[in-house]
Amino acid sequence: MTAVTEPIHREIEAFLYREAELLDARQYHDWLALLSEDVQYELPQRVTRERSQGEGILDGTGHFLENQWSLRKRIERLATEYAWAEDPPSRTRHFVTNIRVSPGEQQDEFLVRSNVLVYRTRGDDPTYDILSAERYDVLRRVEGSLRLARRRVLLDHSIVLTRNLAIFL
Repeated sequence: MTAVTEPIHREIEAFLYREAELLDARQYHDWLALLSEDVQYELPQRVTRERSQGEGILDGTGHFLENQWSLRKRIERLATEYAWAEDPPSRTRHFVTNIRVSPGEQQDEFLVRSNVLVYRTRGDDPTYDILSAERYDVLRRVEGSLRLARRRVLLDHSIVLTRNLAIFL
């Protein structure tokens, strides 16, 4: 397996930074354009376990298990009067760091691990949420552009204290 070149690494960093910018600006339709048609977006539940009991991730259950259709429906709902969890909308800031890139299983696919810290506040409430996680992404080149094909977000929290998870990580 060959290493990823520096220009590709920089392109992937720019993709992740652009994605964070779109999410923070609530430009969700533009964000959807960065996703592949067969995207899988997963946020499994974390539990605290002894080391001998495994990594503490409950696969098959969790906060999100989404595809292109369900993500599109969530975004469409955010534009309606029925999106109470996001009215007023959250203000978020995504900080993406420690980006590690390796070749994927298929040609023009890349395995990308990154750390993300999301700061979130709503309305005039002086409280805020900070969500810390590691993301495992598969980026795929489609017609010359990178697309997010798979995302698995592993929160560092086993108990999520935010009022809701109506935001994208």
